Amino acid sequence: MIRANATRTGEAPGPALEGPVELGWRFETSADIFSSPAVVDGIIYAGSFDDALYAIDATTGEERWRFHTGDDVASSPAVVDGVVYAGSLDGNFYAVDALTGEERWRAEMGAVIASPAVASSVVYISSWDGNLYALDAASGRERWRFATGAEVYASPTVADDLVFIGSTNGIFYAVDAATGDERWRVSGGEAIHSTAAVVDQVVFVGGSDHFLHAFDAATGEERWRFETGGPVASSPAVVDGTVYVGSDDGFLYAVDAATGIGSWRFETEREVFSSPAVVDGLAYVGSLDGFVYAVDAKTGAERWRFEIGGEVYASPAVVRPALFIGSTNGVVVAIKNR
Repeated sequence: MIRANATRTGEAPGPALEGPVELGWRFETSADIFSSPAVVDGIIYAGSFDDALYAIDATTGEERWRFHTGDDVASSPAVVDGVVYAGSLDGNFYAVDALTGEERWRAEMGAVIASPAVASSVVYISSWDGNLYALDAASGRERWRFATGAEVYASPTVADDLVFIGSTNGIFYAVDAATGDERWRVSGGEAIHSTAAVVDQVVFVGGSDHFLHAFDAATGEERWRFETGGPVASSPAVVDGTVYVGSDDGFLYAVDAATGIGSWRFETEREVFSSPAVVDGLAYVGSLDGFVYAVDAKTGAERWRFEIGGEVYASPAVVRPALFIGSTNGVVVAIKNR
């Protein structure tokens, strides 16, 4: 699932692409791609603004199947136990058979741009109708819903029996995963589009207030905040004691997870909405400048860049045998070592 797991740490399976790199293949849809790919058992799953969810062969780039919804699919799918879970702007959330592309079930809610987290046979998903939902993974039956009071673009994160979610009302919530009861909330005053990462009882999340925040997962007490030069819609990756996150100011930042002190920043030519993936000492991220970058996780030095064309909002999936990502030129590409 997006950010690799339900705790959204952003640590990719790998192996790393050290470079130099080249295009492995490109798969064309007919509209923008904001959905980040999930890769399971040699199949890539991603949505497009042509109203479809796709299954693509990871080795050849050939289409396995496509599933049509009633509107754009910006949601990044999660794939668990042979089922693909993804939302659509048509106001439905879908469960689709991973092998055949046949619908298993759907749940009606507001438009969904967020990406599901699946844990302990429960699917957690947020919607533009202002609710966070817990659905039974097998049937789609609603277990509970939690009202945030505003549209939700961010995706839920699950850790330590809590679900963490931010809303466009500027409030960040911790909700009991079993009951849907609120455990705590903090108000940042500005919209939250970033999806949180949770590591060692600390929650890391970006905000439109230009800050990356670290909160105590149990209490909501702020541990530290790190200021960037713009809103932080990118979702942080947390690997080996360092937080990696992009900002609208065009930089990818590395921040010490314990202290909130910045280690380095890497400049791209445009805003960084893409959320980084980290593996084997490299951080990979896309930019609205149309490039995907590989950056040394320790030093911030560029290792390589690859031009996709179009603006890159999606986040990379780095899974054998390549790096997979889509962009607003309507293509999903596989980037591989030469």
